[in-house]
Amino acid sequence: MEHRSSRGAFRMHLTASLVGIAASTALLAGPAAADGPRITPSGLDVPRYVSLKYAEVNARNGPDEAHQLLWIYHAKGLPVQVVAETREWRRICDPEGGLAWVHKRTTDGRRSAMRVQPSNLPLLNAPKPGAKVSAYLKGHAIANLDKCEKGWCRLRADGSSGWARETDIWGTDPAIQCRKG
Repeated sequence: MEHRSSRGAFRMHLTASLVGIAASTALLAGPAAADGPRITPSGLDVPRYVSLKYAEVNARNGPDEAHQLLWIYHAKGLPVQVVAETREWRRICDPEGGLAWVHKRTTDGRRSAMRVQPSNLPLLNAPKPGAKVSAYLKGHAIANLDKCEKGWCRLRADGSSGWARETDIWGTDPAIQCRKG
């Protein structure tokens, strides 16, 4: 049930350093607000998960094409977490902890999840311990995320589907996954 790319292969590093972005250049998300949702240019909550829309997506150190290209993601469907945004750009955190800016047109609202561990993950035919295994999600593979409920998520990839614990995949934890570098 291997779906896409392996850990480390989904982005090509062009430089090792991330440059901090001044708060004045974008609406930056801080810790989750206890007093309600943040106002964002898109009107959507931050943090939130999206997926990469294309097989190649440029990652920059700032919210503009004039900013330095840090690396190129090579994984259509890769789950990423939006941690800040401007009107046209999204600051994302990837499953390896990389933090970069991508243009909003390169992201997709469809959710996906990734098995970041190298071991295969049994997908169960029901969201409960001891349920029959319906398929396996290979280590470092990406799957479509249908829904999550009560600590379990329904995943689909390569014509198979099944349930996995939320803690066994990347792309569901509501906490910010990357800290500003």
